[in-house]
Amino acid sequence: MHDTIALSAREVSKRYHGAPALDRVSLAVRRGECVALIGESGSGKTTLLRCFNRLTDPDQGAVLVDGENISAVDPVALRRRVGYVPQEGGLLPHWRVRRNVALVPWLCGLDDGPAVADRALRLVGLEPAAVADRWPRELSGGQRQRVAVARALAARPDIILLDEPFGALDAITRADVQSTFVGLRRELAFTALLVTHDLAEAFLLADRIAVLYRGRIEQIASPTELRAAPATDYVRALLARARMPT
Repeated sequence: MHDTIALSAREVSKRYHGAPALDRVSLAVRRGECVALIGESGSGKTTLLRCFNRLTDPDQGAVLVDGENISAVDPVALRRRVGYVPQEGGLLPHWRVRRNVALVPWLCGLDDGPAVADRALRLVGLEPAAVADRWPRELSGGQRQRVAVARALAARPDIILLDEPFGALDAITRADVQSTFVGLRRELAFTALLVTHDLAEAFLLADRIAVLYRGRIEQIASPTELRAAPATDYVRALLARARMPT
């Protein structure tokens, strides 16, 4: 893992209808690292994640991707180079699987989109001959999430943002797709920022965990450090609720 910073938020604040969603949040994600954002609903996890591809623009503070302040970057161009897996996968229901996966390569002007899509499907453990010509509705939940990850990976971005990508899956399928994600990170060494409400998932997938509460970061630490030395009462309570011994 390199020490260069791939993603950086500096004193970022965001309000919705007068209520703070993010309150002077600072976060740095190193290249090749996976950081999980965890916290209860309304803690600011998804708002922070979406600041990094300009689906949300902060009211104050700076957001940098690869050292570049993205406030001056065209958001469409930014989204073409930063992979994104939204909740529920976000596949286009009126496009077949191969076309869904080839979307970003096509937008980037690559002329071998179908071949790129098939390589991405194989990366996530799906055989193109079996799924590429099917509609998203014809797939299982686990297959749809794999296709969503394949779409995010198809153009081989260095950075991927994932918003509770496995939350809707049953426990067995979820464990299987999580294992696939671990293998992908090992093989491709991309930087990942992952939103999850499941502390056990964060412990499994992330190099470091950022605990958010009411729009602020309570603690950023490795799973081992978090368990050994929770920094606040909220972090301690979160570990206890998740039955993570301290």
